[in-house]
Amino acid sequence: MFALMQSTRTQSLHLFTDPPTGLKAVVAIHSEQLGPAMGGCRYLPYADDESAMTDAIRLAQGMSYKAALAGLPLGGGKAVIMRNPHVENRAALFEAFGRFVDTLQGRFIIAIDSGTSTLDMDCIAQSTPHVTSTTACGDPSPHAAMGVFAGIRATTSFRLGSDDLQGLRVAVQGLGNVGYALAEQLHAAGADLLVSDLDPGRVRLAVEQFDAKPITNDALISTPCDIFAPCGVGPVLNGQSVMQLRCAAVAGAANNQLTTLQVADQLESRGILYAPDYVINAGGLIYVALTHRGEDLGTITAHLARIPTRLTEVFGHAQAEKRSPARVAQMLAERLLYG
Repeated sequence: MFALMQSTRTQSLHLFTDPPTGLKAVVAIHSEQLGPAMGGCRYLPYADDESAMTDAIRLAQGMSYKAALAGLPLGGGKAVIMRNPHVENRAALFEAFGRFVDTLQGRFIIAIDSGTSTLDMDCIAQSTPHVTSTTACGDPSPHAAMGVFAGIRATTSFRLGSDDLQGLRVAVQGLGNVGYALAEQLHAAGADLLVSDLDPGRVRLAVEQFDAKPITNDALISTPCDIFAPCGVGPVLNGQSVMQLRCAAVAGAANNQLTTLQVADQLESRGILYAPDYVINAGGLIYVALTHRGEDLGTITAHLARIPTRLTEVFGHAQAEKRSPARVAQMLAERLLYG
């Protein structure tokens, strides 16, 4: 674990337990170079402790890059709570987690993420002020989807010569809060949707509401389309899966889409444009960060509008340097973080 922390330049790793509630939590603080670390809290089952810590560290690094490239005065962090199949009192568990977050004295600000809700953030807020995404702040998912939608238009413009999505085939993998909101926006823009999700109910809704074509999770990645939009949890792009892609570009909401940077090079060699995840999916962080600062919706919307501009900048650098956009985005982020 120390080797992973050193390779990712992660600043600190904090482990918390609370036997009365069954809480087992990890907080990774990647960087405080630009400001206090902010990041979501995942509440998911993990195979083992090492998997949970690895997830937190990698996601925290992505949050630092995301905040830096979005122009936010924040560092990156991430929290992971290991989900037990049987939890007697969910509210008590999140209140206990809030007490542990408070011991970090504002170095880490918690937000919503996979498996957590605004109600969970309300419980955390009982124990610490260092939290956002509460019911009073609102769900950031629609704003995250807005940013990804704008990023898909920028990606389509750069790769296909037009940002008109009418008739384009977009494969949306994962119909959670962000993925479903993205599908709604894509449908309104005239895109033809191919969708998959582990929850068949979400797929049925997308078929009914957006006239989407259902595809199995295993088959979606190899289904011909214009844009492949990964919006689920966990890395989906590896050496094997990239060879199955039949698309012009990859642009989606998921974090940590690439297993390694070498996979980004494979995408580049195949002529598939990759929109770096922490650039295109910054909308959620922008919303929670600016809401936490008390900014109004107009300011938040204006900041969201910078996502396609930054993405196009990355694409332009990558094209000029004949490098993967993922490597260019990392270089730009690290230059902001480390000089």
